[in-house]
Amino acid sequence: MTRKLLDTGIPGVPARRARQIVAFGGGGFSMEAGNPLLDDYVLELTGRDRPRVCFLATASGDADDYVVRFYKEFAGGRADASHLGLFRRRRGVSDVRAHLLSQDLIYVGGGSLLSLLGVWRAHGVDAILREAWERGVILCGLSAGALCWFDTSLTAYYGSPERVNALGFLPWSFTAHYDSEPARREVFHRELLAGMQRGYAADDGAALHFVGTELHRVVSSRPRARGYALRKDGARVIEEELATEYLGAPAHEGRIRVRPYPALQRAFAAGAAA
Repeated sequence: MTRKLLDTGIPGVPARRARQIVAFGGGGFSMEAGNPLLDDYVLELTGRDRPRVCFLATASGDADDYVVRFYKEFAGGRADASHLGLFRRRRGVSDVRAHLLSQDLIYVGGGSLLSLLGVWRAHGVDAILREAWERGVILCGLSAGALCWFDTSLTAYYGSPERVNALGFLPWSFTAHYDSEPARREVFHRELLAGMQRGYAADDGAALHFVGTELHRVVSSRPRARGYALRKDGARVIEEELATEYLGAPAHEGRIRVRPYPALQRAFAAGAAA
C-alpha cells in the first residue's frame, strides 16, 4: 500500500515540492530502541513505500556503530538506505550533490553541533542541503541534527549550554532535550532577554514539523513529551506549551495533515521587531 502524501495546506504546492524540516528534541532509532514512532512519521511524509533515505552521522565523527545502527533500522524493506561519510576516505557515495538531491529524506544524527557545522561548511555540504531542501527533499534529525537547521541554537555538547549560529534555514532559535537537561531552559530564557530571536524548544520524544519556515505540527513518540514556543515580552519571557499529538494514541490513523498554529504565527509576526 502506498503511503499517503502530506496535505501541505498550501494551494498550488504539491506535497513533494513543499520545503519540510522535522526537528526532534531527542528520539528516533538512536535514542528510543523499540519505539519507531518518530522515524515512522518522517518516512510516511515521503509518500513512498520504500523511500530513499541518506544518513549523515557527521556530528558523531561518522561513528561506525551509529552508522551500523542506522542500517539495521532502515535497510531492507523499510527504506532504500545510504549514508554520507566525511571522516573516511570512502564517503559511501561518489557524487555527494547528486546523491543528496536524489533522496526523499535526509536524516542527521546527534553529536557535536560545532563539529557538524565546521565539517559541512568545509565540504560544501551546507549549500547542498539547502538546495535539497528547496527542491523538496525532507530534512530531519535529532539533537545536533535538529539544532543545525535553525538560525541560532543552544548546544550543550561540551558542558554548559552555549549559543551557536547555525545554518539559518529556519529563522528561529531552538534548543533540544528541553525536559532532560534543565540548564537549557535557564540559558534559553537568558539569551532571549539578551536579544536572541524568538524560537522553539522540544522535549526528548517531541518533534517540530515545519513546512516552509512556519511550524505546522508538533508530534511525539512519548505521551508526555511536548514542544514549546518562546519569545521575549518586555523584561520577561513568554513560554507557551504547544499542542502536541502523541503518535502512539489509538486515535492516530496514520494520516498526515498539517495543523497550523495561526495564533502563534500572529504573535511571532507581531513581535518580530522586538
